[in-house]
Amino acid sequence: MEKYSATLAMRLGKIWNWMADEGISLVMLEDTETRRDQNIRWLTGHPQDALLFISLNRQAGDNAVNGQAVLVAWDINLAKLCAAGAPVLLASYSDFDRKPLNAITAVTQKFDIPYGSKIEIPPVTPYPVFLDYVGELTNYDILCREKGIAAEINKLRAVKDEEEIAIIRKAASITNEIIDLLEKNVRSGKIKTEADAALFIEVESRKRGCDGTSFETLAAGPERSYAIHAFPAWTCAPFGGQGLSILDFGVKYGAYCTDVTMTFARDLNPKQEKLVNLVEKAYKLALSMAHNGTPAKDVAAAVDALFAKSKKQMPHGLGHGIGLQEHEYPNIRNRGENKWTLEPGMIFTIEPGLYDPIHGGCRIENDILMTETGAEILTTSEIIRL
Repeated sequence: MEKYSATLAMRLGKIWNWMADEGISLVMLEDTETRRDQNIRWLTGHPQDALLFISLNRQAGDNAVNGQAVLVAWDINLAKLCAAGAPVLLASYSDFDRKPLNAITAVTQKFDIPYGSKIEIPPVTPYPVFLDYVGELTNYDILCREKGIAAEINKLRAVKDEEEIAIIRKAASITNEIIDLLEKNVRSGKIKTEADAALFIEVESRKRGCDGTSFETLAAGPERSYAIHAFPAWTCAPFGGQGLSILDFGVKYGAYCTDVTMTFARDLNPKQEKLVNLVEKAYKLALSMAHNGTPAKDVAAAVDALFAKSKKQMPHGLGHGIGLQEHEYPNIRNRGENKWTLEPGMIFTIEPGLYDPIHGGCRIENDILMTETGAEILTTSEIIRL
């Protein structure tokens, strides 16, 4: 390749720096049918079914950190197209009998990985398979750990770069168009059932150049909105009738996701009105606290405290990061282990919700971008009063 994507090269450079600090000579990432990993797409642009090997080169007495990388793709034709701008070598999975162990053995030889070096494999590797790597690569120190390369890349992905932000802005714009159409069609009666709503979103997203939806749309009419995530995801039951209906969806554009929830409210009783008012108040409170440098846990704790005053409890976190996946870091939840602090470049949801087995549920969810000057609301979901 004559010209590499500057963004992909920058991302790979961060991995080489981390490897140098950790004293690791080779890492392997795996995105296969049973062990999916979007980190390969983040580093190469290749969408699925591949192995990625990253080696570190560092000359003695030289402070320069660099290395090599090879993408071993199941579909080599797709890899040549999608990873054309990535600073990686390309190889076909078939060259190694479609066996990761064969591939990593060949790569250690190709990159002249010194004996005794540390090689890290994915943390989701089953223990029997880990033993196979240890047995085959007897001259190396094989690492398989939770707080290793996968965790480091996930942490890096929590703060989006300019290219990612631009794509998600476009995805949000498309989402907002669909939000407006959904409200219009529910009000007019064109959308009458959960199936109508779910299929409408699928078609409209594809019309606008999306890869599809971020996840299976959750459409729950008044009889099923009591569940956090309706099961099944949608049926042919009525939608938008008397009571509370929830519609949780997102689109995937250029590989990046949105995630929003609309609640449609019609002819509510007093208890349903209370649920709606509390959720709206919680949403406004969370937005008012979303500032750079604010611990994410503090925002979630404030919402939990607000609900507790009315003897209500939210049975899920306040939000989560979005990006290549609909659920990424940072976590916006009130748990002791949550150490995330809001900072520019983070994109996450705020989604307070309450659910009652008799009166139904209510949730509002929007996607938020932290900028240098504070929170920017990317999507326009709200509670629709019919």
